[in-house]
Amino acid sequence: MPPADDHATTLLKDTLVWDNHSCMPLRPDDHSYLEQLARCRDAGIDVVTLNLGMDLTSRSSHLDMLDSFKRWIDQNPDHYTVVRNVAEIDQARRDGKLAIAFDLEGMALLDDGDLDLVEELRSQGAFWMLVAYNRNNRAGGGCLDEDTGLSRHGRAILAEMKRVGMVACCSHTGHRTALEVMEHADNPVIFSHSNPSAVFEHVRNIPDSLIRACAETGGVIGINGLGDFLGPGEDYAAMMVQHIDHVADLAGPEHVAISLDYVFDQSEVYDFIDKMRESFGDEMASQFTCRFAPPDTFPHIVAALLKKGYTEETVSKILGGNWLRVAQEVWG
Repeated sequence: MPPADDHATTLLKDTLVWDNHSCMPLRPDDHSYLEQLARCRDAGIDVVTLNLGMDLTSRSSHLDMLDSFKRWIDQNPDHYTVVRNVAEIDQARRDGKLAIAFDLEGMALLDDGDLDLVEELRSQGAFWMLVAYNRNNRAGGGCLDEDTGLSRHGRAILAEMKRVGMVACCSHTGHRTALEVMEHADNPVIFSHSNPSAVFEHVRNIPDSLIRACAETGGVIGINGLGDFLGPGEDYAAMMVQHIDHVADLAGPEHVAISLDYVFDQSEVYDFIDKMRESFGDEMASQFTCRFAPPDTFPHIVAALLKKGYTEETVSKILGGNWLRVAQEVWG
């Protein structure tokens, strides 16, 4: 990786840095890995969005994880805080605390039609929710399934998300469903952690047509740090900048950001794949290499962007300003 020079280090300190998707173990009351959030703080990250669960995990598991995360954060108030609005992000940064929001990978926990849960989750810090995790659910189609499109139930969820100020996400979602979400929504829609297939072809990556459609909503594409989705190699910063470049050239730098999708307990990935192989597909499951860009990749990404000639203002947008703009527009 390119060296994280003084210029990159200074810029990280001077600008908002937001990693919009990070994965702690989905084991309620197991706080053994949460101390590793210090790695995010040490890397210059100001805001991190923690995953509460996915379509593969139950509704009760999502709620148990939310309760577990919040209890640990409450027990460590000097360094961490849950944020629910932009003002709280600003305050956390002034106080030197890592701001934590939450996300949900799929709408299956709402398959029973109880949409009141959307407001409850939003009130407790949920920033975004994607439609379907690889496979179809009652709301819409997944990227590994025969995509049935956005359903009436899915449209009702999106309407409730807009009402309470939660961002709609189309990562892991089928391409037809994603287009219908963006046609239906009149808020910015994001791909929280998706890479362009024009740079590296993979079923989890997205075509230029979806990148343009996302940008037209005012949304943002979050480049993830999974080696399987970046392409061959180990220089994660360089590979991520290649994907950032493509989106910036195609849609503008105000529509690209970073969501590492770093998994802190990588053994859990293999456990999920073994237990729920159908949800990942045989090809993805058998070829998965478990290569992840860690939090300390951020300084190297900044150095690589500056070396390529990106201005400080543009790098600041990519690091966190673009996520902040979406939050300002949707959270209200």
